[in-house]
Amino acid sequence: MNDYRPVDRDLAPEHYGRLRVQTADLTPAGWLTGRTAGFGEAGGLGTVSGVTGPGFPGYVRVLHPASLDERPVRWATAAAAYGRTVTPTARWHELVGMDGMYHNASEYGLPGVWDEHPAEGPTPPPVAEALIPVLARHTRTPEHCWFGLWNGYGRWDFDRFPVFGTPGRDEVLLSGTLADAVSPTTLDEFAELPDLWWPRDRAWCVGGDVDLVSTYVGGSPELIAELLADPGLETHPVAAGDPVG
Repeated sequence: MNDYRPVDRDLAPEHYGRLRVQTADLTPAGWLTGRTAGFGEAGGLGTVSGVTGPGFPGYVRVLHPASLDERPVRWATAAAAYGRTVTPTARWHELVGMDGMYHNASEYGLPGVWDEHPAEGPTPPPVAEALIPVLARHTRTPEHCWFGLWNGYGRWDFDRFPVFGTPGRDEVLLSGTLADAVSPTTLDEFAELPDLWWPRDRAWCVGGDVDLVSTYVGGSPELIAELLADPGLETHPVAAGDPVG
């Protein structure tokens, strides 16, 4: 017998911030669906191209910062304090010497270095705001973008809307401008940003997930090079089949 009461959720709005929820035509997401790769195979669940999209010349991992007194802390800074270095596929809990359920620990942090773990989930707003101007320079259609939002986030009930499938997730399709990617925070400061972003010309794809402390971007060599050189982001080059974290 299931004694758990259903979680009360607000009816999802037709506009998620300035992003419009698509109620019928999901064909813009067709290129992301129908992948049959297995777990750990490029394009499948648990891989870089499974979180973003397949077929891009290059991919980059964007690390979500930790924090100290609500100020961002780079992974490299935290790792150095433990005598470790950050590799492209490094996992946060391993860098700081904790187990995989680190976020449930009653005490954590290192005085003077960090006191809050990296944000787990889709792209945090400050990271998104740093990504947007770079991404805008590498698409012809920044005013016409598509977004995917996992329908399992608990705040709103999206069940009345159709979904498209990606490895391990069902996503609601939204549309708007690239700048609109951060607009859900106008509904609620804790509102999740979309997990997936891509422009109409498919020049790149941004991917995140509820279980990750990183965002991944697939795109052209020029875009990847600019992201890797951006001083406002902590990034590492990765391959399509690399594991995510």
